Amino acid sequence: MSDKPKTPLLDKVSYPADLKGLSREELKQVADELRTEVIDAVSVTGGHLGAGLGVIELTVALHAVFDTPEDRLIWDVGHQAYPHKVLTGRRDRIRTLRQKNGLSGFTRRVESEYDPFGAAHSSTSISAGLGMAVGAQLSGKKRNVVAVIGDGAITAGMAYEAMNNAGAMDARLIVVLNDNDMSIAAPTGAMRAHLAKLVSGPTYRGLRHTAKQIAKALPPIFHEPARRAEEFTRGFFTGGTLFEELGFYYVGPIDGHNLDHLIPVLENVRDAEEGPILVHAITKKGKGYGPAEAAADKYHGVNKFNVITGAQAKAPSNAPSYTSVFAQSLITEAREDERIVAVTAAMPSGTGLDKFAEHFPTRTFDVGIAEQHAVTFAAGLACEGLKPFVAIYSTFLQRAYDQVVHDVALQGLPVRFAIDRAGHVGADGPTHAGNYDSAYLGAIPGMVLMAAGDEAELKHMVATAAAYDQGPIAFRYPRGDGLGVEMPERGLVLPIGKGRILREGSTVAILSYGTRLGEVLAAAERLAAFGLNPTIADARFMKPLDEVLIRRLAAEHEVLLTVEEGSIGGFSSHVATYLAANGLLDSGHLRFRPMMIGDRYAEQGSVDGMYGEDHLDRNGIVATVLRALGNEAEAMRILNAGRD
Repeated sequence: MSDKPKTPLLDKVSYPADLKGLSREELKQVADELRTEVIDAVSVTGGHLGAGLGVIELTVALHAVFDTPEDRLIWDVGHQAYPHKVLTGRRDRIRTLRQKNGLSGFTRRVESEYDPFGAAHSSTSISAGLGMAVGAQLSGKKRNVVAVIGDGAITAGMAYEAMNNAGAMDARLIVVLNDNDMSIAAPTGAMRAHLAKLVSGPTYRGLRHTAKQIAKALPPIFHEPARRAEEFTRGFFTGGTLFEELGFYYVGPIDGHNLDHLIPVLENVRDAEEGPILVHAITKKGKGYGPAEAAADKYHGVNKFNVITGAQAKAPSNAPSYTSVFAQSLITEAREDERIVAVTAAMPSGTGLDKFAEHFPTRTFDVGIAEQHAVTFAAGLACEGLKPFVAIYSTFLQRAYDQVVHDVALQGLPVRFAIDRAGHVGADGPTHAGNYDSAYLGAIPGMVLMAAGDEAELKHMVATAAAYDQGPIAFRYPRGDGLGVEMPERGLVLPIGKGRILREGSTVAILSYGTRLGEVLAAAERLAAFGLNPTIADARFMKPLDEVLIRRLAAEHEVLLTVEEGSIGGFSSHVATYLAANGLLDSGHLRFRPMMIGDRYAEQGSVDGMYGEDHLDRNGIVATVLRALGNEAEAMRILNAGRD
């Protein structure tokens, strides 16, 4: 603890109210110390770094100007909010970020009254903020609602839907656009800041109001030209015509790292009576920390790192990551088939498609944070005979469910879905859990669904998806490294709907779907100590099911377990439905035990620990087998030993 950086002024700030009496120079010192604190904390815990460093001054300014938590402050996406957490009573726990029983890596309502809305998926803040603003209005309360949207979140259609709605209303909604990649306008100097201060101030707004009243007195034919003249004049000097068209009063762009620019503008919009207002702040991702400024993508999310060198810690592994296996397999297939193209929604490095783009830049499409568009765009590509692979995290594919159903599956289009981050995701917690895709895709007729048991199987599934042209096909795989199995040079095309037997045995059969397969095989070895030699099968497919394999396992064994890293309603539910519908449970000789992720929101922690809580580790699998055979005492002993 002696190495902890000195932060004498920040030490006096426990809550935003402590900022109110500080001078402008003192607020600048708080910002400098806050940046130091965030860098040091994330170096210990890992997590999202660059986005938070980019909003240090903005965070200080917002809490100094507005009366939070009475005024609502919504961060979109929530990984910008680490500095906000430090200033809102959570500094003493900031080094528990993303740890079991620690602070969430995102905003969360149950964590603090200063987090009025949970935001971990992007582009929701304006919708939620408008709801809060209208709710306050209907309740007769006068409060400001501020939505800070940035880090690419403005690229999503939902943000524009919300702005279009807000622009037709008179709610007290302030949107702060944290433009940290110069996607809309480049930062400029003092003149821009002066103009922003001018047009946000009461004098200009008063003149604007007077001009509007004069225009109303003119014959109706002059109303529209007068409005356009005012809009053009202000837009010419300040930009923001798009937001004006959506009904927002635009202010900016301003330097989001300059408190002398930020505070007067925020004070002006705070005191404005009309709404909604958009403040455009230009920031730099990773600001104030050299390694993060130089490589914003690599320091978006980090492992633990050395503050001085910026070097990130990574546990050594003898196996490649599933994401890298997917990327390399897709590259291999694309070399042989020029119709293969790749689509991602603002996650090229997270999905491995940045590697694909190095080889095939004209066949790679990053559509921004727009999963709905990504899926329908891919459907259009498929209509023209191309072979689109849409690589999206399981948790984000949820946002495009209607498009998967209506635009792809209903039309039988051969779109390939590579579903990354399937199953538990550890420190990202319940907002990013990839637990539900098997259930929500399994309900769709005509979908082919696969789950890789190991990294070699993933390679085969990429090849299978590339070869399959009869309709939509999806394959899922987890975050992290593979099992270290021997890898083929190129994937084989698997027969659709056929599983594989890995180990022949008797009495007990375990049917695995996905990468719990390694734990299933380890459990089989441990069951030998109890005189059991289980049959182990890898289902490979959830749709269509390998009915021949399931019938055989049911007929030849007393106990049948299904094991998957997904929620209720997924693979086990499909197997149970098949068994019941075909009378395979009627005789009573078969004891069927489905094993899946529990029907709850799993809190953040280590991935292994989370699977242990669901009994989806080797100890849990062994205990489930023993319970099915009536050995309850031994099952409880194993579970308790594993808990220790």
